[in-house]
Amino acid sequence: MRRQARVGLRALLTGAVLLGALSLASAGETPTATPEAGATAIFAGGCFWCLEADFDKVPGVLSTTSGYTGGTLANPSYEQVSTGGSGHLEAVLVRYDPTRTSYARLLDAFWPNIDPLTATGQFCDIGAQYRSAIFYADAEQRRQAEASRAALQASARFDRPIVTEILPAGTFYPAEEYHQDYARRNPLRYHFYRSRCGRDARLQELWGSSR
Repeated sequence: MRRQARVGLRALLTGAVLLGALSLASAGETPTATPEAGATAIFAGGCFWCLEADFDKVPGVLSTTSGYTGGTLANPSYEQVSTGGSGHLEAVLVRYDPTRTSYARLLDAFWPNIDPLTATGQFCDIGAQYRSAIFYADAEQRRQAEASRAALQASARFDRPIVTEILPAGTFYPAEEYHQDYARRNPLRYHFYRSRCGRDARLQELWGSSR
């Protein structure tokens, strides 16, 4: 699906919600780790509604936040990001309890929920703003992310290169309120979008029963 069609589908599913939306985009944040907040990790894999819902299922994850990162524009809006002009990617900030799970386990959960072979977007979402990426907060996260990607490439599961980027984390801007917890708050619209986007069909093709 071309980007214009994808924006139309997103608008169809959220139009009624947009009228009462409260923007959180001004509350930019950078990854932190405190005993109260847990540790954090940032991943991008196309539509943040879907990636957020996928990480919510991982034991030890405390919360997920849809947002924007990787660009140069401060406090971007969804409209600015979705047109590709801001340089940001749709991403998800994952807060997790390191006593119950680990960054390595989050990486293990990330790969089977994305298409690591496509550099131009994810599924029906075409454009650099929808490409897959891992944003590392420190040297240890970078080491683990690079090792995880190298192991997947060396596994010979795919006969094409893994193109998912590994990038330094910068400011993370939470998306507008109507995007948060979209799968839980709008289950019918969410499943319609996910099906129409071909996400699960492509994941089954790539990962099969190992997902």
